[in-house]
Order: sequence, then structure tokens, then C-alpha cells
Amino acid sequence: MAVRAQPACRHLCTAMCPNPPALDELLASGLLVADGRWLRFRHETARLAIAQAIPAHRARSMHQQLLAALCGHCCADEARMAFHAEASGNGEAVLRYAPAAGRRAARLGSHHEAAAQCERALRFADGVGPAERAELSEGLADEAALLGRLSVAEDAEDAEDAAERALSLWREAGDRLREGAALARLSRIKWSMGRGRDAVAAARVSMSVLEPLGPTVELARAYATLANQRMLFAEYGTATTLARRAQELAERFGATDVLSDALNTEAVSGSCQSLEWLVLMRRAPDIALAGRHRKQAARAHVNLSVIAVEQWRLAEAERYIAEGIDYCGDHGLATCAIRLRCEQAKLFERTGRWDEAMALTHELFRDADQSPVNGLGGLIRLGVIRARRGEVGAWECLDEAAAIADDQDEPPCKVGTRLASAEAHWLADDHMEARREAELADQAAGTSVPWQRGAVAVWLRRTGSERPAYGEVAGPHCHLLGGDTTRAVHAWTRLGCPYEAGMALLDSGHETSLRQALTTFADLGASAAAALTRRALRRLGARAIPTGPRGTTRAHPFGLKRREHEVLGLIAEGHTNARIGERLFISVKTVDHHVSAILAKLGVPDRAAAGRVARPSSAQRSPDGILECRRRSRCWVFSIAPSALVITLGARCRTGGNGVRIATIIIGALMAVNGILGLLTGQGGLGLAAAAVRVVSAVGAE
Repeated sequence: MAVRAQPACRHLCTAMCPNPPALDELLASGLLVADGRWLRFRHETARLAIAQAIPAHRARSMHQQLLAALCGHCCADEARMAFHAEASGNGEAVLRYAPAAGRRAARLGSHHEAAAQCERALRFADGVGPAERAELSEGLADEAALLGRLSVAEDAEDAEDAAERALSLWREAGDRLREGAALARLSRIKWSMGRGRDAVAAARVSMSVLEPLGPTVELARAYATLANQRMLFAEYGTATTLARRAQELAERFGATDVLSDALNTEAVSGSCQSLEWLVLMRRAPDIALAGRHRKQAARAHVNLSVIAVEQWRLAEAERYIAEGIDYCGDHGLATCAIRLRCEQAKLFERTGRWDEAMALTHELFRDADQSPVNGLGGLIRLGVIRARRGEVGAWECLDEAAAIADDQDEPPCKVGTRLASAEAHWLADDHMEARREAELADQAAGTSVPWQRGAVAVWLRRTGSERPAYGEVAGPHCHLLGGDTTRAVHAWTRLGCPYEAGMALLDSGHETSLRQALTTFADLGASAAAALTRRALRRLGARAIPTGPRGTTRAHPFGLKRREHEVLGLIAEGHTNARIGERLFISVKTVDHHVSAILAKLGVPDRAAAGRVARPSSAQRSPDGILECRRRSRCWVFSIAPSALVITLGARCRTGGNGVRIATIIIGALMAVNGILGLLTGQGGLGLAAAAVRVVSAVGAE
């Protein structure tokens, strides 16, 4: 039982135990416990201690006996059989059970287990033929790709290596059909790694290998793969043609996974061309779910969310993202889950929830093995928010993002990166560089989607470029370019995008609008944009221009906002996130993001450390606590300490008679009382202290 690492059937233990009464003694002693027909160790530490004490040769023999016993009992648990086969050194049994265990784990959505079983089989595959090794390598490549293990794994083989090995083995075996399929697989992996040119090259070679072989499922998959690549390169007409070829072959051969994939790609291409796309996108996941193709269902969740975010339908996007994250979490689809969380962070940025966007982005970089494609959006987000806030570190992020976008060579990626750089230069008052970046974005955009085309046109005008806007432009951008600032502001406000509304107000150039923009930027913490707005107001000759950040944020020693300070106080009191949400009438997810922002600002690793920071002097650390300390210090400096001096002067006064002397002593006593009340309540005024000083001065003059 110690070498099994899991509970054992009672009849199996009885069959293997040379002294069955010993089992009863172990149960009576409490070392083992019975759980129905299963026996297990009461404590895992006891099992580990016994397992470590067994010599290696004895353990190997025990695994051999267990494997034989399980075979005799017709055990259907391939994973258990593969474990004992490997531990006993039985390579033939490993190759029999591990691949089957991997396939079963993949069907159940346990992709870590599936990858581990493929790796186990490959450790014993040196003596088998190239075709069998190629199939095992393909299984590992697929599972590693789903887990996000592209080319970053240090302690395990990554997807690219496994896919490259499978391709080489199929070529060695002389199987052109499987070679073409392996090239399509490699293309998808290379795209996830941010190597767009290499991905397209592999997809084209795949088609050239497969087309001479006639209509096949593999050719359908190659068409679908290249269709996706062309769509990402903004060649929407070509992508649609290839996607329809893939659909035709997929329907002919009943390949519902390929059919779902191709419908998905056609839907995205249609959305980028302002064509009908929703019917296709709804059909894609329905087909995937009916065929139990979880990867394709997850891709539909991702692309539906991406379209909604890119079209600024943010309320819908928030719902799609939440549903997609739940689905991917339930089925162990880590790569798709990461992509959806990246879209969630972008949604937070667009809706003005910058602290939540920053916290989630930092969390993804810290805890997730992101592909360059997913990391690109995070770098742009960090860079542009830092630039808007006037914080350091913006250009490190934007320069790295530009390098990734150039490697990926996809126009939408280039446009997003160049526009972010244009905004950062513009906020820094470097209009020449801002104009250059905006024109590079225009050069990459071509006739891209209306929303991106509109953003490019706005930044061309904002930076003073003489390039004309062309192509279809989306609503708020169209209003702004047409000079209707009011409609643009209302449109952005309806969409829930305060920063874009503030930028539209800033573009208007009117004092009232500029003041509204300044308030918006101050609320967001966009200090760089606020500084530009103040300069615009000064050029208009405006007076009484507000300066600096909001008082509560400025006063807090850690820069926490009011809501973050409230959450920190409840953390210090030991409340859970659920309880904090109930107390503050906000969702648990919102509390999660506030907690992440608090940890980042405090520079602490967990909520317990944050509680310790807040607990010792929470009143003094809060903005209200700081003001309270200042009030009480003021009471001491201006009331209590001078009162002693006033009373002493009154007692020693030799001029003005007893009336002046008594009056001075009374005023000094009142100052002392005022100061003591101020220390107790924090409500000490300075009026009486000032009056007393004037009386003393008058007495001195006499």
C-alpha cells in the first residue's frame, strides 16, 4: 500500500499479503483505516515514511507484483497500470497503458495528466517505430499547447519541440498525409509563440503537401489553419474563401472540429468587414459542444469576447468573458483562459478601472506562462496606463511590445502598438514623435476594421498629421472627426469609457469642456492628460484652475484610493473577500481586483501582510487618520503650549492693573481648555488662541 500512493482494494491487499491477519492488526492499531472496500493510511506522512524506507529493488519487485495482480483483476484504470508499469521498468506495459491513459485524461479535460502520460510513454519509446513515436509526440504537442507550454517550459518538453519531432518522424516514415497534418499543427503552435511569418510559411507548405493527395480531413484542417492565419493578417477575403473550402471538406468527412474552427474564422472575418457574423459565431460553439470538441468551444468563447471588446460593446463583452473563463476553468484549457483574462484586463482599461487592469495584468505576468501573443496586449496596457498617469516604466513596456508586434507582423498588432506609442509621445508633449507613430499606425492599418480605422484617424488629426482619413469609421470617432464633440462625448459615456470621453472633451478646446475633461482625468488618476488640460486652460486665460490629484489619494501614504482604503481596513479586521463585498455592496470579483491593487501599492506578497501593514496604526495610515493627527498636533502647538506662556505673563504683568492681569490669565486658561478638548476630540479651533495672542501683545505694548 505504501508504494501505491493511493487507497487499495481490500481483496487486492488480502491477495498480496502473505500474512492476512497482519492487516487486521494494522487496522486495529490505527495505522490503516477502512473506507468501505478500500484501505488507506490514516496519515500521508506515515505512508511516505514507509515508502522511503523500502529499498529500491524491493519497491521494483512490489510494483511488478501489483501490476500482475491488477492485470489478474482486469483493472480498467490505465493510469494506475501505467504508473506501476513504469515503476517496475516494464516498457512494453507502459506503451500499452500510458497512451490510453493520456487519451482518457484528455477526453475528461485533465490536460496536465494527459501530457504527463504522453511523456511517460515517450520515455520508453526508443525501441518502437517512427510512426508510433510520431503519434506520441503529436499527443504531447497538442496537450502542451493547450497548457500554454509553447517554448518556455524548463522542466518539461514544450509543444514546439514535440511538434518538430513528430514532423521529422513522419518524414522518416514516408507518410506524406501525416507530414502535412504535422505541418498544420506546427503552424498553429508557431503563431501562438508570436512568430507569424513562420506560422504562415508552415501553413502554406502544409497545403502544398496535402493538395496533391486529394480531398482529406487533413487538407480541410490545413485550409482552416491557413484561413485563420490570413484572418489575423487582415486578409479577410482570402480567409473567408479558405474557411469555406475547409467547411466543405469537413462536412463531407464529418470532421465537426474542423467545421467549428472554420465557421469561427469566417465569423471573425465577417465582423471585421462589417458583414453578418453572429449567426456563424453562434453555430461554431454549438457544433463544437455537440461533438465534444472543447478546444474549439473555448476558441469560440475567446473570439466572441474579442469581437465584443474590439467593437466596444463592453457590457456584452463582460458577460462573454465571464462565461468563457468559467468554461475554460472547468475543462482545464489554460491557454484560452489566459487569453480571456487578457481581454478582461483590456475591458477594465477601457472602462476606466485602471487599478484592476494593472493588477490583473501584473498577476498574469507573474503567475501565468503567457505566450508572446497574449503578453503583447499586457505590455501595451501597462505602457499606456503608466503614460497616462505620468509614471515611470511606460517606454520599457511599449518598446518591448513594438518588438513583439514586428516579429508577429500582423497589422492589427502593429496598429495597436503604434497608437499606444503615439499617445505616450503626445502625453509627453512630443508632437513630432507622436505624429510619426500615428502615421506608422496608419501605414499598417490599411482598410482595417472601422473601430481601429477610426482610432487611427483621430490620432492623425490629434497629432497634426496632414494624412487624410479613409475607410469606414465607427460611431464616436466619426462624430469627433466631424466636429461634433458633444455627440462623441455622449457616445463614449454611453459605452462606459470615461477616458475616451475626457479626450473628446479635451479636443473641443472650449473652457467648459476642458474643465469637465480635467475632472474626468483627475478621477481616473490620469495626471499626464490632466497636465495637458491645465495648459490648454491657461492658454485660454482661464482662472481658478484646479491643480494636483484628488486630496484623498494625495494624502494617503500609499496612494490608495478611498475604496481601496476601505477594503484595506476590512482586510485588517480579518474579513474574507465575500464578507468585504457584502459590507461594501460590491461583487467578490471587484473585491479581488481591489485586493490585487492594494498588494501592488503596498509592495506586500499577500493579504495577511497587507493586514499587518494596516493594523498597527490604521488610523494614522489612512487619509482621515493623517488629518486627525495634524489637527491634534495643531491643538498642541497653537493652544496648550502657548496657554502656559499666557498664564505666566498674566501673573507677572506689572502694568494695566489687576483687570488686565486677570483677563490675561482667564484667556490663557480658556486656551488650555480649548487645546485639551482638541486633543480629546480632534476639534480644536485657532480663533481663541489667536485672540489670546493679540491680548498678550496689547498688554506687552502697554
